[in-house]
Amino acid sequence: MERILVIGANGQIGSELVDALAAQHGADNVIAADISPASLYGAKRYEVIDVLNADRLAAVAEQYQITQVYQLAALLSATGEQAPLKAWTLNMDGLLNILELARIRGAAGKPLKVFWPSSIAAFGPNTPAQNTPQYTVMDPSTIYGISKLAGERLCEYYFQKYGVDVRSIRYPGIISYKSPPGGGTTDYAIAIFHAALRGENYPCFLEAETTLPMIYMPDAIRATISLMECAADKLSIRSSYNVAGLSFNPRELALVIEQNLPGFAIHYAPDSRQAIAASWPQSLDDTVARQDWGWQPQVDLQHLVTDMLKNVQISPASVATTSKAA
Repeated sequence: MERILVIGANGQIGSELVDALAAQHGADNVIAADISPASLYGAKRYEVIDVLNADRLAAVAEQYQITQVYQLAALLSATGEQAPLKAWTLNMDGLLNILELARIRGAAGKPLKVFWPSSIAAFGPNTPAQNTPQYTVMDPSTIYGISKLAGERLCEYYFQKYGVDVRSIRYPGIISYKSPPGGGTTDYAIAIFHAALRGENYPCFLEAETTLPMIYMPDAIRATISLMECAADKLSIRSSYNVAGLSFNPRELALVIEQNLPGFAIHYAPDSRQAIAASWPQSLDDTVARQDWGWQPQVDLQHLVTDMLKNVQISPASVATTSKAA
């Protein structure tokens, strides 16, 4: 029986991952955790945990006899640029604490499988932009991307040196209707729906032709759980797997929204996030993920737009110009 700890459960990925894991393994077996209290989502148990507190992590792992941990707590790309030292400390020390926890528990005969998300932010301006290979130049230009590249190397190191069963995905921009945009360069693709459903002209902070890899949340959750369920001997990557969903730019997304919601309009007001986006890939080669664990995306752009327009909930707190995963 798996006992699963999701750290960062209040975030964009964590809030939906907890539901999916609870449905699969039973709510009794999923412990949601974050630095501040929140609703339990699909879990019956919630723990307040600061991932930088190694003693607290060890205590919770022992209390619940945790067998899997998803370490999702991080400061994202645009937010990280506003507080680079804070982003580095959270992103790196948080991962190190989890890897050390897994090493120590493994040595004690209590193996702990780890999931940690990397990002397309680990690539950079000299990375091939089209069909970016699994192995390629990686020269990130943001503190978030630098921490992700360093984290990938740490994951492989802990696997090679200590046998820690760590698994990772380089997430593209993740799109979801269940959580508002909040700190990522790709989050225009969430904010645009909030503006459209409010009947507003959307001021996009990226240029019209800025193509980026994206993935719809149901595909992202499916990819994450599929990777964690795969037999260890089938995995050839212990740094992080390229995973592709679909690629589009703001102009293409706006066109499909306008086809579904006549009268919608967009205008372009690029800001500092444009330079970040311009340094990232436009599409990913995820052949290795497909070969190793059978990854296959299911959602196309029309499906994504239709589902987002159907499900996005507009509230006074949703702000069209604010902008997770990448």
